[in-house]
Amino acid sequence: MKSVYFLGLLLCTVNAIAEFKIYQFEKHEIPRIDGEVADWAMVPESYAVGSDRLKDTLRGTKNDPANLDVSVKVGWVKGLNRLYFLYEAYDDYWDFRMPGMHNDILEVMVDGNASGGPITAIADPAVKYGSWEGYLMQGVQAQNYHIFTPSVGKNWAMIWGCQPWALEFPWSNAAQSYFFKHGESGRYTLEFWITPFDHAPIDGPEKAVVSELKEGAEIGLSWVVLDYDDEAAGKNGYRSFNNLSRETGVHSNADFLRRFKLMPLENKVLEAKWSFKLLDRTTRKVAFRDESGGEPQLWHWDFGDGFVSTNQHPVHFYKDGGCDRVVTLTVEGKSGSDSFSRIWEICLP
Repeated sequence: MKSVYFLGLLLCTVNAIAEFKIYQFEKHEIPRIDGEVADWAMVPESYAVGSDRLKDTLRGTKNDPANLDVSVKVGWVKGLNRLYFLYEAYDDYWDFRMPGMHNDILEVMVDGNASGGPITAIADPAVKYGSWEGYLMQGVQAQNYHIFTPSVGKNWAMIWGCQPWALEFPWSNAAQSYFFKHGESGRYTLEFWITPFDHAPIDGPEKAVVSELKEGAEIGLSWVVLDYDDEAAGKNGYRSFNNLSRETGVHSNADFLRRFKLMPLENKVLEAKWSFKLLDRTTRKVAFRDESGGEPQLWHWDFGDGFVSTNQHPVHFYKDGGCDRVVTLTVEGKSGSDSFSRIWEICLP
């Protein structure tokens, strides 16, 4: 019995390990949503999730890149609770002339805090799918985006839930690029970003809780590529159900999402950065906090009043008031040195 227990524990541990990575962009490198790939050139290919990771879980077959070949890269920016996507695809038959759901689709499911549970009422036996009650619970704690590729004469996506406002700016944005017509083959590029929510009710964004993305954290994320081919479509309306998850029910159940890790910066360029907080106006006590990137090893603070410090996070008492000081932090590391100043920001009585 003990061996069975430990085997089960080991399997749970393996399944919890993040298999995929989300690239961290510097703040000055945020991808421009224009349907072009240049902003993603810095992202290593190790971040790309290709067709070889997809499997048609309805039919048990692997994706055939001769029919459909896709690549997805995911990125994030520290301080912005957004997930950025680059989707590149070749299809031998692009299907998009009809106004409804009959369209080649990239279906993305995201669970920002990896809490699991139902995404739609299909996964909740206590709620009837298609009912008003079912509609109210869909997409609230994890979201499902049906993204039309390409979107022609319709919204860029349909969110399978009660929060259609999540498809609008400032909660999401998208741009696409292609040169084929319906029924033709060709390459397609889509750039988009979405905002994951821990709680996204029908009441609107005022009542929503955005997922807080943190470096090193893991989120639930997966996608399915639905390949419609018009007259070649099978009984489900599409030729193939190319699934990143091992489970077909991933579209409705966040328990089946894959784990993606929010990675630190790849290229750790030394960059001095700091913030401050006035702790006591009477004694002019100011706390300084180093927020530099690139793994600094030495710190030199110039407080603008003739005093200095080599502490990483110093606390300084100013003898005199005034609003015209220039405070500078210089950091040093293996890659060199860098300085950052705040000019006339520390104003004291």
